[in-house]
Amino acid sequence: MPAVTVADVLVLPRIGEPDATAMLRPVKRVVTALATFEGEGFPVRRPFPGRMSLRDSDPFLLLDQMGAVEWGAGEPKGTPWHPHRGFETVTYIVDGAFEHQDTAGGGGLISDGSTQWMTAGSGLLHIETPPEALVNSGGLFHGVQLWVNLPAELKMTAPRYQDISASSVALAASHDGGALVRIIAGELGGISGPGITWTPITYAHATVQPGAKVSLPWNRSFNAMVYALSGRGSAGVENVAFGEGQLVDFGAGDAITFAADAKQDSKSPTLEVLILGGKPIGEPIAHHGPFVMNTKDEINTAIEDFQAGRMGQIPATARS
Repeated sequence: MPAVTVADVLVLPRIGEPDATAMLRPVKRVVTALATFEGEGFPVRRPFPGRMSLRDSDPFLLLDQMGAVEWGAGEPKGTPWHPHRGFETVTYIVDGAFEHQDTAGGGGLISDGSTQWMTAGSGLLHIETPPEALVNSGGLFHGVQLWVNLPAELKMTAPRYQDISASSVALAASHDGGALVRIIAGELGGISGPGITWTPITYAHATVQPGAKVSLPWNRSFNAMVYALSGRGSAGVENVAFGEGQLVDFGAGDAITFAADAKQDSKSPTLEVLILGGKPIGEPIAHHGPFVMNTKDEINTAIEDFQAGRMGQIPATARS
């Protein structure tokens, strides 16, 4: 799991432990992701929606772990051209690569440790495909897609694209150096990631060494979740067990804590987790496939705009 790393985590700035008076968040639930398929048939694990309500995951709409899958030659798959309106898609590639193109001019190669942040806003079309070299050779692919909702006043904001390279991600160590934390967006312990967000969130990827414990200060107004990409661990003061493909949903408080089991499987020598949370929007949600708005009438308008070509036209030279 390459993502982005350093030879010596101890040279990195440290995320300080929570204040002694901080209230540690209890574990509300552990959610096991639903295994399904997306796009042209690549496997995903989805803890929400489906396993959690959108009210509980607010401001997040969807979390898909794509893979990890070892493709044979000719097997890699992506998504066809499709529309979005009313939210943002955040695609983080841990292993392998994806190519992105959209009708608002955004695009490029997303590879090991980099992130594509696409604000669909008022609407666009886009496509995500494996690069030709990966299709020809096959290989390991592993990524995550997160959908972040937009509040009503920003649903129709102009589309925006951010290419967050692996080298621009903020790197930090946990207080004792037992974990490497890659901060993609938001802030942890005074260290901020490069992602520019409309909706206030924190989004990070941590590699936790066997037996290490991580305690992080957390914004009281945010919800808080930790999702295991691989490995095994425990969360909260209750030491609730969780592992690969499971999401920990925390209750209220000022800090979160989780730890890696001292013994890990040989295929997953560390606990790899996503750390995410945000300020709930608390507005009605109307959704239909790739459109997320506040009312059914707005959904109908989105469908009409898409059918009329007002979300853009697929370029004549585009890959199909």
